[in-house]
Amino acid sequence: MSFLPFVKLWLWVSVLASLAGWTLSALGQLNHPGYAVFFLVFALLVWFWRKEFGFVSSKRISRCKKFLRRFRRPLPLCFAGLAILIFLGGVIYPPGNYTGISYRIPRVLNWLANGHWNWIHTPDYRMNNRACGIEWLSAPLLLFTKSTRGLFLINFLPFLLLPGLIFSVFTRLGVRARVAWQWMWLFPTAYNFILQAGSVANDTFPVVYALAMMDFACRAWKSRQSSDLWYSILAAALLVGAKASNLPLLLPGAILIFALLPLLRRKLMTTALVLLLAAVVSFLPMAILNTHYCGDWSGLALERSGMDMKSPVVGVWGNAFLITLNNFVPPLFPLAGWWNQHALEILPQFIATPMSANFEPGFHMIGELPTEDWAGIGFGLSVLLLISVVASFLFRRRISSLSPRPAKREAGREPERGAAFKTNLLSPTLSSRSAGGEGEVLSVIPREFCLLVLLAPWIALLAYCMKSGMVTPQRLIAPYYPLLLPLLLIGAGQSQIIRRFWWRVMVGGVFILAFVVLVLSPDRPLWPAKTILSKALVQHPGQRLLTRALNVYTVYSKRADPLADVRALLPPEIKAVGFIGTEDDTDISLWQPIGKRRVEHFLLTDPPEQVRQRVQYVVVGGFNLQLRRTTLDAWLEQSGAELVATTNATLKVSEGVQPWYVVRFKK
Repeated sequence: MSFLPFVKLWLWVSVLASLAGWTLSALGQLNHPGYAVFFLVFALLVWFWRKEFGFVSSKRISRCKKFLRRFRRPLPLCFAGLAILIFLGGVIYPPGNYTGISYRIPRVLNWLANGHWNWIHTPDYRMNNRACGIEWLSAPLLLFTKSTRGLFLINFLPFLLLPGLIFSVFTRLGVRARVAWQWMWLFPTAYNFILQAGSVANDTFPVVYALAMMDFACRAWKSRQSSDLWYSILAAALLVGAKASNLPLLLPGAILIFALLPLLRRKLMTTALVLLLAAVVSFLPMAILNTHYCGDWSGLALERSGMDMKSPVVGVWGNAFLITLNNFVPPLFPLAGWWNQHALEILPQFIATPMSANFEPGFHMIGELPTEDWAGIGFGLSVLLLISVVASFLFRRRISSLSPRPAKREAGREPERGAAFKTNLLSPTLSSRSAGGEGEVLSVIPREFCLLVLLAPWIALLAYCMKSGMVTPQRLIAPYYPLLLPLLLIGAGQSQIIRRFWWRVMVGGVFILAFVVLVLSPDRPLWPAKTILSKALVQHPGQRLLTRALNVYTVYSKRADPLADVRALLPPEIKAVGFIGTEDDTDISLWQPIGKRRVEHFLLTDPPEQVRQRVQYVVVGGFNLQLRRTTLDAWLEQSGAELVATTNATLKVSEGVQPWYVVRFKK
């Protein structure tokens, strides 16, 4: 059962979702009839291209049996176990990713309420200037299901495609098949992948686009088919359409595609259509809108201080420090609170001072447990990769010192095949069989060119580090990781290392840690966390770590609907409600039930007449009043509104319990 038809299908789903979103917005028809037309087009596309997608096969049953037999082996079985737990977590828990519920889902709900994309009047600039890839995938699900419960599938389905894509890309770039087979199951155990696969976060779902961009471009070198280049171009467009921070990662794909540009001339009309589709589904529409509304194509003009790196040199070593630190933090780290409080004092001033001046505040913060908000590939995978690279280097040095010097080649005599295999680690003409003994993967990319492609993702990461001062870079560079690995895994040393007993022990440890992280995750715990912690706290009253853990799990359990008590104070018959919060407060609770009410955003400084014309009831955050150095009474007197009710709610653990007010504007 080939994974390739499903990759193509997912690419087309993503392309049509973005195309539908922008097209229907331009027509003002972001509604049920508009999407129904696009669903019909998609169904016809699948029907006419069903052979291309691989939906018609006489060997379907035998292939399915062969596919299932693969999961009898330990690594595929462990991956399947992780996938099942991820799916259960996504089904049991509603989406609670904070950035998802604070701006990505609300911006989609706002567009659907208006029937088109619009620049939203809100202090949360992220609702306006960010890429729309995952939002356009979310829009039809929210429109037709009236629920957020199914949104995790946007991350879960691409997660299932990772192993096949990783093996294909790695082997085509020179990684030996036996090594690639190990890492195709290991790499998806990265903490950010297993945590976000059941979530609505948008950091890891573009990884499939990055891998597909490389895979189809590599395939085109062998097939010489324009269609492979078309898929690579579409995948590249979707990659940057998902997040603007992925722009540097286009470099390796561009290198592969550029050398094959003559292939695109064969069918110029189709190529032109693909390029047009790529432009629509990329970041280009948002770049144009950002230029129009804020004068900056990237939208950085609206971002907080520190988002745009001031010193490229500090950006390089500072991001390298943060990526290393966060990826090597143990998955259970009870000293995180102490570190967060004293890190800037402990770190040498030549490190702390430049980073404080160039990065966003809170760059040094880490958590007791990995969460989808900050985790990178994680401790287990990072340690395994580091030890593998060092061991491979030592192994190659040992082999080089023990092997005799090659005999002088006689005229007209070809070297032995085995010698060529050992000395030319990047040879494009070497074929290798997969671990299961199925077929061959033959790379036809020239050796020097392949080396350039292997180096390109590292150059792209360097460009990212020079530009970005955002916190949690280890999370944001998720699409970079799989393209960085092949350069570290090529060579005969890696194929020898994976045969060692200590390697198998470490691989087992990586999977055990992945299961522990997934089960204990505060986002979607797969154990009765609050029950057990409450009983433990009764037996050990005042225990700081237990109190902290119970507080974290309690707050996370309410993340999907943090202002439920506030919503209960609103009259059920109102169709619109105002919201005045900080740029990081979430209004997701006020949208529920979805489709019954709309939320209008306002600023504390907006004229009362402007608010009164659009809504009668407004929800005001007490933390917002505190940050703006005013009081509720002062604002009520200025606006002419009256207080209806007051309650408390916790949106973030770091902010604690905050007051929330429901006020009414008199007509």
